[in-house]
Amino acid sequence: MDEEYDVIVLGTGLKECILSGLLSINGLKVLHMDRNNYYGGESTSLNLVQLWKRFRGNDKPPAHLGSSRDYSVDMIPKFMMANGTLVRVLIRTDVSKYLYFKAVDGSYVYNKGKIHKVPATDMEARKSPLMGIFQKLRALKFFNYVQNYNANDPKTHEGMDLTRLTTRKLIAKYGLDDNTVEFIGHALALHSDDLYLNEPALDTVKRMRLYAESFARFQGGSPYIYPLYGLRELPEAFARLSAVYGGTYMLNKPECKVKFNEEGRVVGVTSEGETARCKKVVCDPSYLPNKVRKVGRVARAIVIMSHPIPNTNDSHSVQVILPQKQLGRKSDMYLFCCSYAHNVAPKGKFIAFVLSEAETDHPQTELKPGINLLGPVDEIFFDIYDRYEPFNEPSLDNCFISRSYDATTHFESTIMDVLNMYTMITGKVLDLSVDLTAVSAA
Repeated sequence: MDEEYDVIVLGTGLKECILSGLLSINGLKVLHMDRNNYYGGESTSLNLVQLWKRFRGNDKPPAHLGSSRDYSVDMIPKFMMANGTLVRVLIRTDVSKYLYFKAVDGSYVYNKGKIHKVPATDMEARKSPLMGIFQKLRALKFFNYVQNYNANDPKTHEGMDLTRLTTRKLIAKYGLDDNTVEFIGHALALHSDDLYLNEPALDTVKRMRLYAESFARFQGGSPYIYPLYGLRELPEAFARLSAVYGGTYMLNKPECKVKFNEEGRVVGVTSEGETARCKKVVCDPSYLPNKVRKVGRVARAIVIMSHPIPNTNDSHSVQVILPQKQLGRKSDMYLFCCSYAHNVAPKGKFIAFVLSEAETDHPQTELKPGINLLGPVDEIFFDIYDRYEPFNEPSLDNCFISRSYDATTHFESTIMDVLNMYTMITGKVLDLSVDLTAVSAA
């Protein structure tokens, strides 16, 4: 351990493992350490016994739930957009070769007390009760504008500068009502609150295009894919990638302490009396608590069931978005469900999550609107965890700290944090111009 490295990475969460792999490919000498004896950090995956130990102390799970090893419960459950940034990173690094994906069955939205399918085809859109007939015609014109928009072709802009025009003003030009705006902003563009309405419209247009392109990839019921056996393979796959390019891994290293010089710049990491020298440190917020601030909390319910979520066409994997206004909240609530179809539970069992940005100290009460949509449950666990973001200046201390995971059930915000950190560390923008057909999904 008494060597010098370009970068020491602390923590084996998904973000840290992706960065470890990317930095190793970039030719940097990387040491990756974790205080735990397992990969994944806060984004780890648990079998049934581990789940019980974490949330019920030493209780043993009941036998009727099946074999513990047949469960892989992701603590930070997120689907991948089929054409999204994480998929591009998987292809760019060849990590996609070690993973097998399956398309997610359904994408739904909650409106006026009911679950509705997010339309996947023109026929579904015509039949959908989410919009009235006149709103559908206006929305179609807006969708055509979005699909034809090309940032490099002014003819497709129709005289509008989307880098300056707000989303609210763009939508107003098409006469869309509040109900349609909510559907577009939350179910298609996947915004988690309504702040986007007063921000430049270009981001929303890009999000809508990504949703549509991802939907078209596999002609399924949603724009999402998910690995067989869940997310547990991802951190280890990127760790293997780092090792191939010379990275060194050390798990179960207690009390990893970051050392600084008199100018406040990082000089190394000490554990068990040994110090590894380095130029830069990458870590999750738990390793440098004095350089991060609490910005919120996530409330979650982890549920084991013996049936699909009702009113989702018996989908074995599904996302349901509950927009904030439907619940009188400040941000959206999310339902995530996966099952034995993705090999994350024994046959006949389903794993569901209800997640939201916590607005109270009572997750059981706060998450009730989502839990009520699940039907009968076999077991349920409640939890709240804090979200942190860094406030340090990396150019001064050479510490690059990831943000905590948010409540959304897709990976786009997570991977953007990774890519921003990569650019800050290397001064380079990762080339993600890849052949998306390298990833297939059953």
